[in-house]
Amino acid sequence: MIINVLTLFPEMFVAVTEQSILGRATSKGILDIRLINIRDYTLDKHNRTDDTPFGGGAGMVMGAEPVFRSLDAIDAKGKRILYLSPKGKLLDQVLIEDLSREEELVLLCGHYEGVDQRIIDHWQMEEVSIGDYILTGGELPAMILIDGVARLLPQVLGSSESHKEESIYSGLLEYPHYTKPREYEGLEVPEVLVSGNHKLIHLWRFEQSLEITRQRRPDLFQTFIKDTRHLSKDEKKVLGDILKNHPS
Repeated sequence: MIINVLTLFPEMFVAVTEQSILGRATSKGILDIRLINIRDYTLDKHNRTDDTPFGGGAGMVMGAEPVFRSLDAIDAKGKRILYLSPKGKLLDQVLIEDLSREEELVLLCGHYEGVDQRIIDHWQMEEVSIGDYILTGGELPAMILIDGVARLLPQVLGSSESHKEESIYSGLLEYPHYTKPREYEGLEVPEVLVSGNHKLIHLWRFEQSLEITRQRRPDLFQTFIKDTRHLSKDEKKVLGDILKNHPS
């Protein structure tokens, strides 16, 4: 997959794109992250990319010219272009899975008070938000999107199944994890996890996921229990016990 990132601060991405799992993915040629410095495409003699907003108001707005020229330079027309914006559609696992099927993405990282609306309209950009809060720019949201998408690409993770059991993917938050030693500072690993009984381990983890989701994300829990056709008989019993103890 090719991911083009238009940004004023390409150096911010180095720590993310050249390290750990993403670094290995790029070195293997699975992922090609191309950083485009918007400042390189401004015609302003002072390398400015922003100006005051028409109609007045606080702050500055990223101008159309350098962004248009950046997009033209990478031949972005017809490609899927995302603008990281607090006004956008919330980034969730469904959207990440959708994006992971693309061969190429273009990400625009805004700054200041935002970007000239003509950029969004002309290039038919999708606005995407990572949450209901304001950041100084689109770089951190872009990194989150890249990380979420890249890990779904074939061969990026060690196991092709590893992402499927993780938080949100199944519709539930993830169960607790434990590793060696079995006892530390008087704290012991739950007995079921060392029992060797894989069925009981699965049901214990399923119950933990249900309880954690019910307590911390009741919205996800209510969505999950609306359709239980995919659950086994034993899983339905576990869910039934939880609902009996917590009818609300």
